[in-house]
Amino acid sequence: MNKYFGLILFVFLGCNVIAQKKQLSLSDAVLQQNRAFRDEQCNSITWIPGTDSYVYVSNNYQTMYQASVKKTEPEQILTIQAANAALGAQLYSFYGFSFRNTDELLLTDGNNYYSYNLKTKTGAKLVSVVEGGAGAEYEMTSGSVAYTVDNNLWIVNSKGEKIAVTSNTDKNIVSGQTIARSEFGIVDGIFWSGKGQYLAFYQKDETNVKEYPLVDVTKVPAELMNIKYPMAGQGSEKSKVGIYSVSAGKTVYISPKGAADNYLTNLCWTPDENFILLAEVNREQNHMWLNQYDAKTGAFVRTILEEQNEKWVEPEHTAFFPMANSNNFIWISEKDGFNNLYYYSIEGKLIKQLTANKFVAKEILQSINKGKEIVFAATGTSPLNTLYYAVDLNGKQRCLTLEEGTHGIVLNEASTYLIDQYSSHSVPGKVELKTINGKIVKTIASAKNKLAEIQLGTADIGQIKAEDGSVLYTRLIKPSNFDPNKKYPVMVYVYGGPHAQMITNSWLDGANLWMYWMAEQGYLVFTLDNRGSGERGFAFENQIHRQLGVVEIKDQMKGIDYLRSLPYVDTSRFAVHGWSFGGFMTTSLMLKQSETFKVGVAGGPVTDWKYYEVMYGERYMDRPEENAKGYEEASLFTHANKLKGDLLLIHGTVDDVVVPQHNDALVKKFIDLGIQIDFFHYPMHKHNVIGRDRVHLIQKVLDYIIENNN
Repeated sequence: MNKYFGLILFVFLGCNVIAQKKQLSLSDAVLQQNRAFRDEQCNSITWIPGTDSYVYVSNNYQTMYQASVKKTEPEQILTIQAANAALGAQLYSFYGFSFRNTDELLLTDGNNYYSYNLKTKTGAKLVSVVEGGAGAEYEMTSGSVAYTVDNNLWIVNSKGEKIAVTSNTDKNIVSGQTIARSEFGIVDGIFWSGKGQYLAFYQKDETNVKEYPLVDVTKVPAELMNIKYPMAGQGSEKSKVGIYSVSAGKTVYISPKGAADNYLTNLCWTPDENFILLAEVNREQNHMWLNQYDAKTGAFVRTILEEQNEKWVEPEHTAFFPMANSNNFIWISEKDGFNNLYYYSIEGKLIKQLTANKFVAKEILQSINKGKEIVFAATGTSPLNTLYYAVDLNGKQRCLTLEEGTHGIVLNEASTYLIDQYSSHSVPGKVELKTINGKIVKTIASAKNKLAEIQLGTADIGQIKAEDGSVLYTRLIKPSNFDPNKKYPVMVYVYGGPHAQMITNSWLDGANLWMYWMAEQGYLVFTLDNRGSGERGFAFENQIHRQLGVVEIKDQMKGIDYLRSLPYVDTSRFAVHGWSFGGFMTTSLMLKQSETFKVGVAGGPVTDWKYYEVMYGERYMDRPEENAKGYEEASLFTHANKLKGDLLLIHGTVDDVVVPQHNDALVKKFIDLGIQIDFFHYPMHKHNVIGRDRVHLIQKVLDYIIENNN
């Protein structure tokens, strides 16, 4: 359920025409979606600094190629075997490589960092993280790497010297790791300044956070694994930011200016390394202050800006500095209803609102033209798209990716060319070299539909209206032998929670291949993105406040009404499946709409929001004592007696996101009511069942639906 923001991985598919189409196995559908059913890819495209040449890796990240703006054919320049031979290393792939300079690559296996010279074909180990080190962050200028061991933060410098930045013996004090359970866009805990003079890091005091017991069943006897888990309304962590001076060898700390359990997020350095900008959010999450602090002393300088909203304020992006010689910055805010870009002076003066779009800005990529234009990703013409725009400091905006679809771009250092990787509902995948104005110079790769050799159905993307007039997007997957004169059962695949979007204008439309396998078993597979889901703006998303599961279910039932209007739908055979928030939605639908759904499979469901974490739960539901009615209505325990169909509940035994208490307590409620349900554990899996066990999971889910939806 936590957000995850980052670069989009595109699936490029290709095929040869064959006379007889193959049947898709469920195992292949689960495991091979990003393997057997894709072409050789241009992965990790990276421009070589100071040139118009670029490199990319293929063959499962084993082979590196080089090409240029003018050169038509790429040239193989390095294999992982050759790199390992030169380095005396055991790298598994080129995943995560970067350039130190025009000639030298920085390679890593996660613990060891190497330099490899593409001209001399030689290299050496630079620095290593000690065994057990985690979250390593390499600093390019100094060659130092920071990491954590247990709950403390360390640095290894280019000389191999180990420096203890923190040395807390109290296990409640955690340094250098993510805080606030990775909400508010937090994905890191360690932050080097621009030239490596300082190291900032998050620190959390979890003394007031209760422990939750998980069990390691791989040991004999099984062992207890307590985790810190702050449930809604209970004690939360107290956050700080430490700033370590490399030259002085000393650390200063920044604490919240408000309450001790306020959240600290969106940490970033100013270009001159003199200041840190830090967003502070109150625990109620309806007030945010963007504060400036002195890097040398940790002293508060000023509050640059504030935002308040009676529902929630959720900063998810750090300040962006378009110019290396200025501390003026761009701030992304949703205060006018959609994420837009605002240009501020470091003193807090609004210089210019750069965009006033009625669509969502997703993230800033970089600045170009000496900081005069900012390139950012946004939904643009359709909320299903990801397009790229450039806006100058006067607010003049242009689109860099003119084709409808889901794009990802990489710009060269001079900002004269970009490489555009994209796919759409009708385009399996393209990689194109373009000028900065969007003119196509050449097509680097153009994938054909490799799935054309597999017997698969089709997906229809549609729109229906919610009761408030909002447009709701739908996806309906039909079998390859679809007959409009027949009646088909339906499996509804649902998520429905904040910050998620199940339907996108990309190849396969955001669906998984196993959904197509299910369609081949004689099903229609239906998905709808309800109000409250992501990329639609604040008015669309905030209707869930204090009432999770209300408008979402209304919208899902609008989808059911649409399905009932189709002559080829068997309205007596509706099934539903979802995971996480989708598990909450699945069980809610099985209970609150028990006359509609015959069978459901809920994985890792939230069953009562008082069991869920403080940061996410209180944003959308407030504290339990502040919203008793809302918590009671959303609780699945309240509605458990309404179950009529067949319900399978699934949970990972060491789930540290939606802890097992959710399902265990609901099973106990069903037992108390004398209601039979089915329950399945996945031992030692966390919130998601991964690896080969995922085949077992999907087989379990789909078999249960097929067997019980007769």
